[in-house]
Amino acid sequence: MYRKENKSAELLQGTLDLLVLKAVSLGKMHGYGILLRIEQISGGSLDIEQGALYPALYRLERQGMLETEWGVSENNRKAKYYILTNRGRVQLKDEERSWSRLVDAIGTALKARPNEV
Repeated sequence: MYRKENKSAELLQGTLDLLVLKAVSLGKMHGYGILLRIEQISGGSLDIEQGALYPALYRLERQGMLETEWGVSENNRKAKYYILTNRGRVQLKDEERSWSRLVDAIGTALKARPNEV
């Protein structure tokens, strides 16, 4: 039986905030634009649902990681734009370092062979 390969990846718990901060660090954008940016920067592998994104945006705003301003979207509608704060930039750098350490550690663990343990 032929199985079609699914090219989308599941998000690990806690990674949505990191992805949102990264997307917004690339320039201010509205919520739907953030969804599209995450899809773009992940090469189409990550598909974030609006039901997960908007609570994350509100949480990051409450924590002082993002600030907002009203503007007009590409389709001429009023939209809330998200901007990374200084606190958000620091958090992004910290999370990037932490993520890199985790990826390195898991990569090392997955390369282990029976004769090496």
